[in-house]
Amino acid sequence: MKQDMVMPKMGESITEGTIIRWLKNIGDTIDKDEIILEISTDKVDSEIPTPVAGTLVEILAKEGDTVEVGKVIARIDSEGKAASAPEPAKSEKKPPEPQKQTEKETASAPEKEQPAPQKTASAPVPAGDRSRFYSPVVLNIARTEGISNSELDRIDGTGVGGRVTKKDVLQYLDGKGTTAAPVAQAAPVAPSAPVAIGKDGVEIIPMDHIRKKIAEHMVHTVHTSPHVGLFIEVDMTNVVSIRERNKDAFKRKEGISLTYMPFISEAVTRVLKEFPYVNASIDGDNILLKRYINLGIAVATEQGLIVPVIKNAEGLNITGLARAINDLAARARDRKLKPDEVSGGTFSISNFGVYGTTIGFPLINQPQVAILGVGVLQKRAVVINDAIAIRPMMNISLTFDHRLIDGALGAQFLQLVAEKLKNYDPGMTL
Repeated sequence: MKQDMVMPKMGESITEGTIIRWLKNIGDTIDKDEIILEISTDKVDSEIPTPVAGTLVEILAKEGDTVEVGKVIARIDSEGKAASAPEPAKSEKKPPEPQKQTEKETASAPEKEQPAPQKTASAPVPAGDRSRFYSPVVLNIARTEGISNSELDRIDGTGVGGRVTKKDVLQYLDGKGTTAAPVAQAAPVAPSAPVAIGKDGVEIIPMDHIRKKIAEHMVHTVHTSPHVGLFIEVDMTNVVSIRERNKDAFKRKEGISLTYMPFISEAVTRVLKEFPYVNASIDGDNILLKRYINLGIAVATEQGLIVPVIKNAEGLNITGLARAINDLAARARDRKLKPDEVSGGTFSISNFGVYGTTIGFPLINQPQVAILGVGVLQKRAVVINDAIAIRPMMNISLTFDHRLIDGALGAQFLQLVAEKLKNYDPGMTL
């Protein structure tokens, strides 16, 4: 008996999904709940299990197709017998992605076993013809550690389509020894050279599904909200003191590192209770005030920026927030998030300070009306009671939608967040 397998509904706001990869071929026997394909939505990538056991007899949507929720994408013979499956669907899988062809060629070429010849510009397959894409995170590590472009090309990638991930580069460095790349070794690296150059000096890289959706979302938010930005300095002396005194015991007890983000998140949730309009959204001519706080925390991943959401963050203390932030960030980078975990946010925080940036104004994450930006924490000379003192200072910014939030309201919100952070009890024990 044939059973239809449809594009699943993976979240309240998800209406369609793009098929990244079929993990089974026509004629394969599959078990119930066995992972059969990978799907990408505008929120997150997901692995999809089979609804029944049997034999895959038809594939109706090939890799790269975008399909509406509820549409049939495959059929499974639950009696376990393979029907005379149409082979075209199977053969159509092979040509769509040039990356896969490149991997296949690379896997069959002797250069895979002997990486040295790839450095030669006169090789039959020059570097300019490679189709590998490297994320900004990978390129930054490569520049810092003195890894040349040709050396980077020889690292085996474990990401989607053979893409080299941050983990791949770090494992490579562990194998060669990270201390073996002093400043002197940085000289042979071509400064800011492109990863690959075409015949005309321009490399064309098609956007993947997630990058397209990020681009669409960013354009949508700029066109929707009149953005205004404010920033303020925060004295983090008490927060630094609390963290330093508790971090070792916290690590032993919770198994995770204590960062500054849980303190910032708790301060934000406390202030949002007093400023419900900053936690709202706009629906036409109506203002929707949320009586709950779903806090989005922006996470940079190999696939792009993802904003997983801590649901009902107002009910969590610093320890609970630390657990939630660590869990969501780790699963975001491992592509293990569920679609509902990246939707429904009411306010977001973007911590660009981890990259050393002092001030920034992130774009609002629609349909929210504000987002907090967090700069790097660094010691600076400040004037306190007419005396110069050295204090750990941090800039925080607020980008808000001027349709709903006026400058006075935004400034009051930002100032109160700064006061909450400054006035944490230095004797707090976690």
